[in-house]
Formats: sequence, C-alpha cells, structure tokens
Amino acid sequence: MTLLIMFTYMKEEIVESEGNKEQSEAGLKNIQETIVVTHHTMQVGENILEYSAHTGTIIIKEEDIESGEKQKAALFYIAYILDQPELSEKQRNRPVTFSFNGGPGSSSVWMHLGLLGPRRVVLAEDGMPLPPPYQLIENEFSLLTHSDLVFIDPVSTGYSRAVPKEKPEQFHNVKKDIESVGEFIRVWLTRNKRWNSAKYLIGESYGTTRAAGLAEYLQMEYGMYLNGIMLISSILNFITAEFNPGNDLPHILFLPSFTATAWYHKKLKPILQKDLISTIKQAREFAQEEYCLALMQGDQLPTVDRNRIAAKLAEFCGLSTDYVERSNLRINIHRFVKELLREEGKTVGRLDSRYLGNDRDSVGEYNEIDPSYAAILGPFSATMNDYVRRNLNYEVDTRYEILTSLYESWKYDIFENQYVNTAENLRKAFQANPALRVIVCNGYFDLATPFFATEYTFNHLDIPAEQKSQVEMKYYPSGHMMYVQLESLKQVADDLRTFIGKDDGQE
Repeated sequence: MTLLIMFTYMKEEIVESEGNKEQSEAGLKNIQETIVVTHHTMQVGENILEYSAHTGTIIIKEEDIESGEKQKAALFYIAYILDQPELSEKQRNRPVTFSFNGGPGSSSVWMHLGLLGPRRVVLAEDGMPLPPPYQLIENEFSLLTHSDLVFIDPVSTGYSRAVPKEKPEQFHNVKKDIESVGEFIRVWLTRNKRWNSAKYLIGESYGTTRAAGLAEYLQMEYGMYLNGIMLISSILNFITAEFNPGNDLPHILFLPSFTATAWYHKKLKPILQKDLISTIKQAREFAQEEYCLALMQGDQLPTVDRNRIAAKLAEFCGLSTDYVERSNLRINIHRFVKELLREEGKTVGRLDSRYLGNDRDSVGEYNEIDPSYAAILGPFSATMNDYVRRNLNYEVDTRYEILTSLYESWKYDIFENQYVNTAENLRKAFQANPALRVIVCNGYFDLATPFFATEYTFNHLDIPAEQKSQVEMKYYPSGHMMYVQLESLKQVADDLRTFIGKDDGQE
C-alpha cells in the first residue's frame, strides 16, 4: 500500500560533534571519526514521525601485526533513523536499508536525493532539468516510511577518503570495494545495535554488481543474512554489455532497448509505433530467435538470410539497412547513440535515451558527451553540496566527489581472464539463505544496463525453481535513473515499499 506523506520541516539541532574538521596535521597517527546529528519530523497521514539524520564518517581498520589495528579509510555516510522511544521494540528494531550507487566511482547522491531520502531534487515531470538555482523538496515517496536508511559513499567518492599514507588505489577493485563496504555495514550495525533488524541492500548500476558480491560476502564472512536486495538498473554479468570482437551477446541483448529508443523518437515504421510494449515483445522474439541464430553462423550465414536479417534489424533499430549491413549486422551502443538521429544533428543519451544532445558536428562515430548525464549532474551536485552543510550542519571544505573517474582504472583482479560476474555470488547467497528475496527495477530507455541483458542474467542464475518466485522484475518507461521521471518515481517507490512491506507487515 502506498502511503500519502506530507513532510513538515522542523528545527534542526546539532546534538553531537566529535570533531567536524579535516585532520591536516602532518604525522598524525590516527584520524578521528566525525558525526553530526540533526532532528527532523515527517507527517504521515495524521501522524507525525520524528527522525534523526546522522552525518559523518566511520573509520575502516585492518589488523596489523605491529600496531594491532591500522586505519585504512574514512567512509562518509548519512543515516536516517526513526526516532520515537515510545514505539514497541519491534518497531524500534525496524528494517534498515544500506544504499549505494555505482560507477565505479559514484557517490550515493543519486538514489539519496532522487528516490529514497526524505528530500528530493526538483526536476520537470518528464525528468528534464530546470534552470538553476536548483531546489530540494520534501520527498513524499521516501522509503523512510518503511525502513531506516543508510547512504554509503565508497572510498574516493563523496567525502570518503583513504587515510593519510594509505593509497586510495588499494580500494579501487572489485574485492576490496566489497570488503570495505561490508566492513562499514558490520560496524554500523554493531554500534547501532541493529544486527537483528531486517536488513536490505539497494544498489544502482555498478552498485548492483557490488550488492550481489556483498550478499555472499556478508553472509559468509560475518554470518549476516539479508532479507532482501533491491537492484536498480542491474548489471551482474559483464559479458552481457562488453562489445568486444567475438562476443555477440551484447548485440542481441541491447536490441530491445534500441527498439524502445527508436520508438520514443518515432523512428520505427508506423505499425511498430502503435504500442511500446507490443513492439518490445516483437524485438525480444526476433533477438533471441532469428537474430541470435544468424550471428551464431558468422560468415557462414547465407546471403539471402543475411539480407533478410539486415532489413529486419534495421526496422527494429530505426536505422538504414545500408548502415546495418556495413556494420556487419552488429550495432555497437556507442555508435547507435550517434547514428539514430544523425540526420537531425542530435545524439541520444546512454543512461536515458529520451535525452538529446548536440556534438560539434554530425560525422563522428561516437558522441562527445552523454546528454542524459549532463542533464542531471548540475541539479544533483548543487543540491547535495548545499544540503549537507545547510540542512545537516556537516561543515567541511573537502570536495564532495559526485562521480570520480575510476571506470578505466578500476581493477577486476579476481576476474582476471574472464568477464566480471557477481551473479554467481548472488547464486551462492541464495544457496546459503533460501529466504533471500530480490527485486530488479529496469528502465525501458536505459542503454547502459539494458533490461533484456538483465533478464538474460537472471534466466541463467541457476537457482532452484522454488526460489525463482523470490525474484521480481519491474519495468518503467524511463531510463537508468528511472526515478527522475515523476510517474516512474511513483511506480518504483511503490514497488520498493511493497517489497519491504512483505517482511514487516506494512504491505
């Protein structure tokens, strides 16, 4: 059930501060943790709920032979906790959800101020940006109604940093990233006496890669079993998205998203423009049957079949048959976003293909920027920097890293000579914890983590039949960050509340 929420902003007060400054003294052996607590209220129907925002850092440590414990990194977080002592023990021990975004190199700002937190960025109803100055408003769709929320910035994102004399690069890999975030979760739960709360993870994009890895790590390393995992724009198996020579799978799995994009921009023939869902269904069927079999044949594909496949592929992509033929029947995502609207001098977004951009000219092979990322960066960056200091009273001069460029330098050591695949970690998590539940949220216009690729991954998860019903797939007429579009925000918020409500009786 969706709750209608009205937020009333009340007086904020700093009740605790353990050193809200950067540690800059040379040679300082240990840095200090910080925390600032502010109080707020939320009106739900006729009831007023009080909650506190805890903003600060937790120091991640490792055992050291000489010193006993060695500081490694300070992870920044913002936690929202319902704060009503008169509630029952069950209600005080309510669900807690740990949230992080992806990148790798992204802070937690996107889902924090776009979907889950008590305030959200104001955008146009279709998700298009408004001119500055930007605004935050109370978020009537916040998941705080059903769960306490902890937003985590991994090392080198947000205000999270490796401590002095520790190299940040040591955290820029799949394994250490999972371990450091997992250790943060363990420490936070321990300090806040929340080990017996219902526990959830929610990750977006590479954050879903992290969440799947964490599911197994938390269970096997700490015996910390999760109730559920919420995956927003999922990518667990990278073979589905790497357009490498010899890997035909992405060409097949991206096709329905190409079709959805061409439909949105009215580039399909009239019969395919009638209904998006029906057209996507046809694209799915063509992709996994005729198109898949054609690519499997490689150069042995007969000319007559090649011509037929090229014509049909062109229809579903909104491209010319000549372009498809010269692409050897294989359309790369980066070429597609440039080619679809080339005649109009426009490029389409990768994160959200509803957005349009302009390049210096129209003859390039790839676009210069992703217009869908450029559209949301300004509003989220400005409001986050203002909100932390003005409303949460966390005052530091350190740069808040919205999105650090770590993608090219990120290490995948444990997956050397193979594609990254944390779907296997998720399978093992299901194996150890049969009660685990997963919800997967997909945007039709997402060209970064296409929905058909996600379906492929979960169709090959190899979990028992009785557990397959514990995986829910949801779809929205928006992109990678489906919540920037108002109607999709309402839908995804309702789906997440229902998902958590199945455990705590709030459904």
